[in-house]
Amino acid sequence: MKKVRCPKCDTYIQFDETKYDLGQSLVFVCPDCKKEFGIRLRTSKGTRADLPEEETENVGELVVIENVFAHKQVLPLKMGDNTIGKRNKGVEVDVPIETNDPSMDRIHCILHVGRDKKGKLCYTLRDNDSMTGTFLMNNLLLPKDRLRIADASVFTLGATTLILREPAQDNPTE
Repeated sequence: MKKVRCPKCDTYIQFDETKYDLGQSLVFVCPDCKKEFGIRLRTSKGTRADLPEEETENVGELVVIENVFAHKQVLPLKMGDNTIGKRNKGVEVDVPIETNDPSMDRIHCILHVGRDKKGKLCYTLRDNDSMTGTFLMNNLLLPKDRLRIADASVFTLGATTLILREPAQDNPTE
């Protein structure tokens, strides 16, 4: 079962995605506010099936392991800067985390995904002047810190903890 959220009132609508093909467009009517909206089914990594290959490259994901909702969140990353923060209407972030955590900012930190000279993925974490700070392995990032992280790195935003997962082809341990 998959959940989609109404763009007007944030009500969840649940449906069985196995009955539809990837890339198929679906139309829903919100039971609460009666707003009609459409979605296109995406692959499990969160990339759209109709995008060119270079835009759908798997460069890793973040796994949210502690949050108020108590449901697993796996959020895909993209090349370049990924702004990470609390999901909130009107605030654009690349990695929106669903949480009621009052200590997480709307734009809390930035995770840059790039490649080194050998073509291997590299990840650089920095705080975005958040109110509670960004912690890497329980150490507070200072305002000018730009720290390299790797697969299985644990970092904390407010009271929410995330784990970086590299794609299998870039991770020699898998």
